[in-house]
Amino acid sequence: MVLAGTLSVQFGSAVAALLFPRAGALGTVALRVTITAVLLLAVCRPRLRGYGRADWSVAGAYGIALGGMNILFYQAIDRIPLGPAVTLEVLGPLLMSVVATRRAAGVLWAGLAFTGVLLLGRDGFDRLDPAGAGFALGAGAMCAAYILLGSRAGRRFPGLDGLAVAMTVSALMSLPLGVGSAGATLLEPGVLGLGLAVALLSSGLPYTLELLALRRLSAPVFAVLTGLAPAVGALAGFLVLGQELSAAQCLAVVLVVAAGAGAVRAGTPRSPGGRRARPRDPGSVRRG
Repeated sequence: MVLAGTLSVQFGSAVAALLFPRAGALGTVALRVTITAVLLLAVCRPRLRGYGRADWSVAGAYGIALGGMNILFYQAIDRIPLGPAVTLEVLGPLLMSVVATRRAAGVLWAGLAFTGVLLLGRDGFDRLDPAGAGFALGAGAMCAAYILLGSRAGRRFPGLDGLAVAMTVSALMSLPLGVGSAGATLLEPGVLGLGLAVALLSSGLPYTLELLALRRLSAPVFAVLTGLAPAVGALAGFLVLGQELSAAQCLAVVLVVAAGAGAVRAGTPRSPGGRRARPRDPGSVRRG
Protein backbone atom coordinates (compact mmCIF):
# COMPACT_ATOMS: atom_id res chain seq x y z
CA MET A 1 0.00 0.00 0.00
CA VAL A 2 2.80 2.43 0.85
CA LEU A 3 4.62 1.65 -2.41
CA ALA A 4 1.45 2.05 -4.48
CA GLY A 5 0.72 5.36 -2.75
CA THR A 6 4.27 6.54 -3.43
CA LEU A 7 4.00 5.69 -7.12
CA SER A 8 0.69 7.53 -7.33
CA VAL A 9 2.16 10.65 -5.72
CA GLN A 10 5.07 10.65 -8.20
CA PHE A 11 2.68 10.72 -11.17
CA GLY A 12 0.54 13.31 -9.38
CA SER A 13 3.58 15.56 -8.93
CA ALA A 14 4.22 15.36 -12.69
CA VAL A 15 0.66 16.48 -13.41
CA ALA A 16 0.87 19.21 -10.77
CA ALA A 17 3.88 20.66 -12.60
CA LEU A 18 1.56 21.34 -15.56
CA LEU A 19 -0.74 23.38 -13.29
CA PHE A 20 1.92 25.60 -11.71
CA PRO A 21 2.23 28.06 -14.63
CA ARG A 22 -1.55 28.58 -14.67
CA ALA A 23 -2.71 28.29 -11.05
CA GLY A 24 0.50 28.75 -9.08
CA ALA A 25 1.60 26.69 -6.09
CA LEU A 26 -1.17 27.84 -3.74
CA GLY A 27 -3.86 27.48 -6.40
CA THR A 28 -2.69 23.95 -7.19
CA VAL A 29 -2.80 22.97 -3.51
CA ALA A 30 -6.29 24.46 -3.15
CA LEU A 31 -7.61 22.48 -6.13
CA ARG A 32 -5.92 19.27 -5.03
CA VAL A 33 -7.17 19.36 -1.45
CA THR A 34 -10.64 20.79 -2.06
CA ILE A 35 -11.55 18.38 -4.86
CA THR A 36 -10.28 15.47 -2.74
CA ALA A 37 -12.38 16.64 0.22
CA VAL A 38 -15.53 16.88 -1.90
CA LEU A 39 -14.97 13.40 -3.36
CA LEU A 40 -14.31 11.83 0.06
CA LEU A 41 -17.36 13.45 1.62
CA ALA A 42 -19.54 12.26 -1.26
CA VAL A 43 -18.22 8.70 -1.20
CA CYS A 44 -17.75 8.15 2.57
CA ARG A 45 -20.61 10.25 3.95
CA PRO A 46 -18.92 10.26 7.37
CA ARG A 47 -21.09 9.92 10.45
CA LEU A 48 -20.78 13.04 12.58
CA ARG A 49 -22.52 11.88 15.74
CA GLY A 50 -21.19 9.76 18.56
CA TYR A 51 -17.72 11.30 18.83
CA GLY A 52 -16.19 13.13 21.75
CA ARG A 53 -14.07 16.24 21.95
CA ALA A 54 -10.86 14.19 21.88
CA ASP A 55 -11.94 12.50 18.62
CA TRP A 56 -12.64 15.84 16.92
CA SER A 57 -9.37 17.26 18.23
CA VAL A 58 -7.44 14.41 16.60
CA ALA A 59 -9.33 14.82 13.31
CA GLY A 60 -8.80 18.58 13.34
CA ALA A 61 -5.09 18.28 14.07
CA TYR A 62 -4.81 15.61 11.37
CA GLY A 63 -6.39 18.04 8.89
CA ILE A 64 -4.07 20.88 9.92
CA ALA A 65 -1.05 18.58 9.43
CA LEU A 66 -2.37 17.56 5.99
CA GLY A 67 -2.96 21.14 4.92
CA GLY A 68 0.35 22.37 6.27
CA MET A 69 2.27 19.53 4.64
CA ASN A 70 0.76 20.22 1.21
CA ILE A 71 1.05 24.01 1.36
CA LEU A 72 4.67 23.97 2.53
CA PHE A 73 5.77 21.25 0.09
CA TYR A 74 4.27 23.00 -2.94
CA GLN A 75 5.92 26.24 -1.84
CA ALA A 76 9.19 24.29 -1.71
CA ILE A 77 8.97 22.74 -5.20
CA ASP A 78 8.04 26.16 -6.59
CA ARG A 79 11.53 27.28 -5.53
CA ILE A 80 13.83 24.24 -5.62
CA PRO A 81 14.02 21.05 -7.73
CA LEU A 82 11.69 18.18 -6.83
CA GLY A 83 14.48 15.74 -5.91
CA PRO A 84 16.09 17.82 -3.16
CA ALA A 85 12.64 18.91 -1.93
CA VAL A 86 11.48 15.30 -1.49
CA THR A 87 14.79 14.40 0.13
CA LEU A 88 14.52 17.20 2.70
CA GLU A 89 10.87 16.40 3.37
CA VAL A 90 11.43 12.74 4.23
CA LEU A 91 14.10 13.66 6.78
CA GLY A 92 11.27 14.68 9.13
CA PRO A 93 9.56 11.27 9.22
CA LEU A 94 12.91 9.48 9.43
CA LEU A 95 13.95 11.58 12.43
CA MET A 96 10.58 10.90 14.02
CA SER A 97 11.12 7.18 13.48
CA VAL A 98 14.46 7.31 15.33
CA VAL A 99 12.90 9.20 18.24
CA ALA A 100 9.75 7.08 18.46
CA THR A 101 11.17 3.60 17.95
CA ARG A 102 11.88 1.52 21.04
CA ARG A 103 14.06 -1.09 19.37
CA ALA A 104 17.69 -0.97 18.36
CA ALA A 105 16.75 -2.57 15.04
CA GLY A 106 14.34 0.29 14.35
CA VAL A 107 17.10 2.85 14.84
CA LEU A 108 19.35 0.80 12.53
CA TRP A 109 16.80 0.70 9.69
CA ALA A 110 15.99 4.40 10.08
CA GLY A 111 19.69 5.25 9.96
CA LEU A 112 20.15 3.11 6.86
CA ALA A 113 17.25 4.86 5.12
CA PHE A 114 18.59 8.24 6.25
CA THR A 115 21.96 7.46 4.66
CA GLY A 116 20.33 6.35 1.43
CA VAL A 117 18.14 9.44 1.21
CA LEU A 118 21.14 11.75 1.71
CA LEU A 119 23.07 9.90 -1.00
CA LEU A 120 20.15 10.26 -3.39
CA GLY A 121 19.79 13.97 -2.87
CA ARG A 122 23.38 15.12 -2.40
CA ASP A 123 23.93 16.02 -6.06
CA GLY A 124 21.00 18.44 -6.04
CA PHE A 125 21.78 20.39 -2.88
CA ASP A 126 24.18 22.87 -4.49
CA ARG A 127 22.94 26.46 -4.56
CA LEU A 128 19.50 25.67 -3.13
CA ASP A 129 17.22 28.61 -2.44
CA PRO A 130 17.18 28.97 1.39
CA ALA A 131 13.44 29.68 1.48
CA GLY A 132 12.69 26.61 -0.63
CA ALA A 133 14.84 24.41 1.59
CA GLY A 134 13.12 25.86 4.68
CA PHE A 135 9.68 25.13 3.23
CA ALA A 136 10.75 21.54 2.46
CA LEU A 137 12.01 21.00 6.02
CA GLY A 138 8.76 22.46 7.35
CA ALA A 139 6.83 20.06 5.15
CA GLY A 140 8.89 17.24 6.67
CA ALA A 141 7.87 18.28 10.17
CA MET A 142 4.21 18.35 9.07
CA CYS A 143 4.66 14.96 7.43
CA ALA A 144 5.87 13.46 10.72
CA ALA A 145 2.81 14.94 12.46
CA TYR A 146 0.60 13.60 9.65
CA ILE A 147 1.88 10.06 10.25
CA LEU A 148 1.35 10.15 14.01
CA LEU A 149 -2.08 11.78 13.79
CA GLY A 150 -3.18 9.57 10.91
CA SER A 151 -2.44 6.52 13.04
CA ARG A 152 -4.59 7.94 15.86
CA ALA A 153 -7.41 8.97 13.53
CA GLY A 154 -7.48 5.49 12.02
CA ARG A 155 -8.16 4.06 15.46
CA ARG A 156 -10.85 6.58 16.40
CA PHE A 157 -12.87 6.77 13.16
CA PRO A 158 -14.18 3.82 11.12
CA GLY A 159 -13.38 3.40 7.44
CA LEU A 160 -12.22 6.61 5.80
CA ASP A 161 -14.38 8.90 7.94
CA GLY A 162 -11.40 10.42 9.75
CA LEU A 163 -9.62 11.13 6.48
CA ALA A 164 -12.74 12.77 5.01
CA VAL A 165 -13.08 15.08 8.04
CA ALA A 166 -9.35 15.88 8.05
CA MET A 167 -9.34 16.63 4.32
CA THR A 168 -12.26 19.02 4.82
CA VAL A 169 -10.26 20.90 7.47
CA SER A 170 -7.30 20.96 5.09
CA ALA A 171 -9.51 22.36 2.31
CA LEU A 172 -10.76 25.14 4.59
CA MET A 173 -7.10 26.06 5.18
CA SER A 174 -6.01 25.90 1.54
CA LEU A 175 -8.95 27.28 -0.43
CA PRO A 176 -8.77 30.93 0.75
CA LEU A 177 -5.03 31.01 -0.03
CA GLY A 178 -5.60 29.49 -3.47
CA VAL A 179 -8.44 31.87 -4.36
CA GLY A 180 -6.39 34.84 -3.20
CA SER A 181 -3.47 33.69 -5.35
CA ALA A 182 -5.12 32.41 -8.55
CA GLY A 183 -8.63 33.90 -8.43
CA ALA A 184 -11.06 32.91 -11.20
CA THR A 185 -8.36 30.88 -12.96
CA LEU A 186 -9.27 27.98 -10.66
CA LEU A 187 -12.67 27.72 -12.40
CA GLU A 188 -11.33 27.31 -15.93
CA PRO A 189 -12.30 23.87 -17.37
CA GLY A 190 -8.74 22.92 -18.24
CA VAL A 191 -7.45 23.90 -14.82
CA LEU A 192 -10.28 22.02 -13.09
CA GLY A 193 -9.54 18.91 -15.18
CA LEU A 194 -5.87 18.91 -14.24
CA GLY A 195 -6.85 19.66 -10.65
CA LEU A 196 -9.05 16.57 -10.58
CA ALA A 197 -6.17 14.42 -11.86
CA VAL A 198 -3.82 15.87 -9.23
CA ALA A 199 -6.44 15.33 -6.51
CA LEU A 200 -6.92 11.67 -7.38
CA LEU A 201 -3.24 10.83 -7.90
CA SER A 202 -1.63 12.97 -5.20
CA SER A 203 -4.25 12.92 -2.43
CA GLY A 204 -7.30 10.69 -2.83
CA LEU A 205 -5.58 7.40 -3.68
CA PRO A 206 -2.30 7.73 -1.71
CA TYR A 207 -3.86 9.11 1.47
CA THR A 208 -6.45 6.35 1.46
CA LEU A 209 -3.76 3.71 1.04
CA GLU A 210 -1.59 5.31 3.72
CA LEU A 211 -4.43 5.44 6.23
CA LEU A 212 -5.11 1.74 5.66
CA ALA A 213 -1.38 1.00 5.91
CA LEU A 214 -1.14 2.86 9.23
CA ARG A 215 -3.67 0.40 10.64
CA ARG A 216 -1.29 -2.44 9.83
CA LEU A 217 2.08 -0.79 10.56
CA SER A 218 3.44 1.13 13.50
CA ALA A 219 4.14 4.84 12.93
CA PRO A 220 7.98 4.41 13.13
CA VAL A 221 7.93 1.61 10.53
CA PHE A 222 5.68 3.65 8.25
CA ALA A 223 8.04 6.62 8.65
CA VAL A 224 11.00 4.55 7.45
CA LEU A 225 8.98 3.53 4.40
CA THR A 226 8.60 7.19 3.43
CA GLY A 227 12.25 6.93 2.39
CA LEU A 228 10.98 4.99 -0.63
CA ALA A 229 9.71 8.25 -2.16
CA PRO A 230 13.05 9.63 -3.43
CA ALA A 231 14.17 6.11 -4.38
CA VAL A 232 11.04 5.56 -6.47
CA GLY A 233 11.49 8.99 -8.03
CA ALA A 234 15.10 8.18 -9.00
CA LEU A 235 14.11 4.81 -10.49
CA ALA A 236 11.21 6.40 -12.38
CA GLY A 237 13.57 8.99 -13.83
CA PHE A 238 15.91 6.21 -14.97
CA LEU A 239 13.24 3.91 -16.44
CA VAL A 240 10.88 6.49 -17.93
CA LEU A 241 13.02 9.54 -18.67
CA GLY A 242 16.36 7.87 -19.29
CA GLN A 243 18.07 9.82 -16.52
CA GLU A 244 21.27 8.02 -15.59
CA LEU A 245 21.96 6.92 -12.01
CA SER A 246 25.43 7.23 -10.55
CA ALA A 247 27.01 4.42 -8.56
CA ALA A 248 26.27 6.34 -5.35
CA GLN A 249 22.61 6.73 -6.32
CA CYS A 250 22.30 3.02 -7.14
CA LEU A 251 23.76 2.22 -3.72
CA ALA A 252 21.32 4.70 -2.17
CA VAL A 253 18.32 2.97 -3.78
CA VAL A 254 19.54 -0.40 -2.45
CA LEU A 255 20.00 1.05 1.06
CA VAL A 256 16.53 2.62 1.14
CA VAL A 257 14.78 -0.49 -0.18
CA ALA A 258 16.69 -2.71 2.26
CA ALA A 259 15.83 -0.35 5.14
CA GLY A 260 12.15 -0.44 4.22
CA ALA A 261 12.07 -4.22 4.03
CA GLY A 262 14.00 -4.58 7.27
CA ALA A 263 11.80 -2.09 9.12
CA VAL A 264 8.62 -3.88 8.07
CA ARG A 265 10.05 -7.26 9.07
CA ALA A 266 11.33 -5.98 12.41
CA GLY A 267 8.07 -4.19 13.11
CA THR A 268 5.78 -7.17 12.47
CA PRO A 269 4.88 -8.79 15.82
CA ARG A 270 5.46 -12.49 16.36
CA SER A 271 2.82 -14.90 17.53
CA PRO A 272 3.49 -17.05 20.60
CA GLY A 273 4.53 -19.93 18.32
CA GLY A 274 7.31 -17.89 16.80
CA ARG A 275 5.63 -17.10 13.51
CA ARG A 276 4.92 -13.56 12.52
CA ALA A 277 1.40 -12.59 13.35
CA ARG A 278 -0.95 -11.49 10.60
CA PRO A 279 -1.87 -7.78 10.65
CA ARG A 280 -5.28 -6.82 11.89
CA ASP A 281 -8.08 -6.48 9.42
CA PRO A 282 -8.81 -2.73 9.01
CA GLY A 283 -12.50 -3.51 9.29
CA SER A 284 -11.95 -4.78 12.79
CA VAL A 285 -10.46 -1.50 14.03
CA ARG A 286 -12.98 0.33 16.16
CA ARG A 287 -13.00 3.84 17.46
CA GLY A 288 -11.28 4.14 20.83
